[in-house]
Amino acid sequence: MIAPQKSAHLVLGGGLAGSMLALRLAEAGSGVTLLERERTPHHKVCGEFLSPEAVHYLHRAAIDPIALGAQPIRFLRLAAGRRVIQTALPFTALSLSRCVLDEALLTRAAQSGCTVLRSAFVQSLQQENSLWTAQLRDGASHSAHTLFLATGKHDLRGLERHPGPHSDPQNEMIGFKLQWRLAPAQTEALRNYMDLYLFKGGYGGLSLVEGDAATLCLVVRRGVLHKIGDWPKLLASIQQQTPHLALRLSGASPLWERPLAVSAIPYGYLGGRPNLPNLWRLGDQAACIPSFTGDGMSIALHSASLAAEMHLAGQSSNEYHQTLRTHLHRGMTLATTLSRLMVTTLGRTLAPIALTFYPGAMQSIAGHTRIPDYALIHSS
Repeated sequence: MIAPQKSAHLVLGGGLAGSMLALRLAEAGSGVTLLERERTPHHKVCGEFLSPEAVHYLHRAAIDPIALGAQPIRFLRLAAGRRVIQTALPFTALSLSRCVLDEALLTRAAQSGCTVLRSAFVQSLQQENSLWTAQLRDGASHSAHTLFLATGKHDLRGLERHPGPHSDPQNEMIGFKLQWRLAPAQTEALRNYMDLYLFKGGYGGLSLVEGDAATLCLVVRRGVLHKIGDWPKLLASIQQQTPHLALRLSGASPLWERPLAVSAIPYGYLGGRPNLPNLWRLGDQAACIPSFTGDGMSIALHSASLAAEMHLAGQSSNEYHQTLRTHLHRGMTLATTLSRLMVTTLGRTLAPIALTFYPGAMQSIAGHTRIPDYALIHSS
């Protein structure tokens, strides 16, 4: 049996959270090994919305989203049935594909001294005598006293997250993502906007990313999907319910043969309870906020930056999880409540009516589901 390769810190997952954490620790002179199961840059199910908080953390990592081709988002447009309401966002956001952004951050981590291993598929994980050991599919193994879990929405066996309040059988959500090349007129109509669509049993968003590709990301109740059948029938049903989306996709061509999908998303999950020693959960492994808020990427980057700062200061993983919970609890509670309402008939009916009489509601929701200013990390 080959002896495990040892390092001070082991990071599982090379997405935004794992790469940011590895980057920060490596810059501080700590030995870090990051295991990424994918061999090449790849897309993920994600709305690809970068809030100002996310941009703040990317700039701290010397990454300029605009230079990578990110598109600005200044307005939000909500379509429910035949009603369409729009409002200005209380900030300027950006949209950039995870394929491009994740690779840029992973490259920065490697440049900072982190050992990055691709095609590293973790089959099992165990802790013995305060040492974590990851056994890989190819027979290799890696050990460290501190483990940072950044595997996104995918759980490792034995370290599953508990279900979130949006994860009961009646509300279990399945996510889809597909990029499109829109007709020129529709590309211009979408520019500077995030379109949000409400439909039976779910909701979705459409925005431009680098190269003027349009990312369509949506979530739908499992029961609704099963009744409809498959992806083509689901997309046709949503367009029938939402003429505004049908207009956007008129003359459009999908850029992929089939959409990406992820199931059993634990929306509303928020860690902070007693945790295994020296296990630090990052990103969706620490908190999984409903997609419509567009705050998932900022939470990933914030959780990684907070974990690095607290770990380097000698604080424990439990202290970190409790602190992160304090930062996110209010926004997570509001977002989960609204998400559960949005996938109901009542929510689809009330949303456009409420926004007609209170057009500032979307701005208020966007402001109250962000990471609070006091929690943002500014130290180098």
